[in-house]
Amino acid sequence: SKLAALFKHPLYNIPMPEVTEKDKLFVVNPMERFSLRSSGSDEWVSSSKAETLLPTGKTAYDTYPAWLKFHVGINRYELYPRRDPLMPTLLQDLATQRIISSVQKSGGTQIKLIMTFPNYGQALFKPMKQTRDQETPIDFFYFSDFERHNAEIAAFHLDRILDFRRIPPVSGRLVNITKDIRDITTDKKLAKTFFISPAGNVCFYGECSYYCSTEHALCGKPDQLEGSMAALLPDKTLAKRRSWRSPWRRSYHKSKKAEWELNPNYCAQVRETPPYDRGHRLLDLIDMTVLDFLMGNMDRHHYETFEKFGNDTFLLHLDNGRGFGTHSRDEPSILAPLQQCCSIKKSTYLRLQLLATKPYRLSDLLWEALATDPLSPVLAEPHLRALDRRLGKVLEAVGRCLAG
Repeated sequence: SKLAALFKHPLYNIPMPEVTEKDKLFVVNPMERFSLRSSGSDEWVSSSKAETLLPTGKTAYDTYPAWLKFHVGINRYELYPRRDPLMPTLLQDLATQRIISSVQKSGGTQIKLIMTFPNYGQALFKPMKQTRDQETPIDFFYFSDFERHNAEIAAFHLDRILDFRRIPPVSGRLVNITKDIRDITTDKKLAKTFFISPAGNVCFYGECSYYCSTEHALCGKPDQLEGSMAALLPDKTLAKRRSWRSPWRRSYHKSKKAEWELNPNYCAQVRETPPYDRGHRLLDLIDMTVLDFLMGNMDRHHYETFEKFGNDTFLLHLDNGRGFGTHSRDEPSILAPLQQCCSIKKSTYLRLQLLATKPYRLSDLLWEALATDPLSPVLAEPHLRALDRRLGKVLEAVGRCLAG
């Protein structure tokens, strides 16, 4: 396994800072039992009676479902550890746990559902919009592009291979529209949008600002539909998140350009603006830029952080559905932060160089990681080849900075 060899490499074993109590998102007494509120949200509360041992002889923590252990493990430095023994279980749960509730997620431009499991875990379901080999039409604006379920799955694995570990776990899943959505939804607006197509397939389209109409309905075969299931982060009532507008956000206008596209010295003013004027925030943003360029994602207008950790923490790379839309062309403007600032973390640069070598070729590693997903093959072959080409372009950009 190339992946196993990669994770044994010294560059993937750089020691983490020590995690103190204040560096943890949640401080949990592993001896205390937690009861889950069945309010439909993923809140959990400490029970008033602390029971040191359960009758089984295990501590209460041992009995937590995988999603709860994932939440409890989040700290200032990482969303999940490099060698996370939980990960196979968590991905398995996303792919196989029975769905007991499906409602449409409010907000966002395209339809997404929040699905709940019997163990109170929840996942964000993005349905399949286009086939693996379709490319985004060349005349589409980036803000009207489809969100792709397979991009969400591939983004999680790519983020992990780059050792960022800033995307919550995602698994592919085949969902039964009738049994897992239509028959159990309590969402009246969603329920009104189901119909049987002339071909006899079960379809729905939901309510949203793009692609929610009968012309863009999501149809099963006859009721089987592919989608991505992403583990939800802790409820915002338990762990507040802060949303930051990216300084390299696009204009989201059909003819206007953003300031960074017009001003070659734009990075100088970003470096003087908090939170980019100190710490590693700008370098973290450049990490995210590299991820986005490799995927071809032009839609990174915001990112989030956990409020508890202030400015000194990692960025959450959420919402990656607009990646992997094109393989035949690259979008150099995504690399603007790297090119304009001429900065990158040394550890990131060394890992990128490693992933350009034959024993650790990026496309081979991602292919191996995606081979275990229930919807494998997740990416068409040309997308994997495009990754190696784009990696070469990132290394060239860094080379130009070093030479200059």
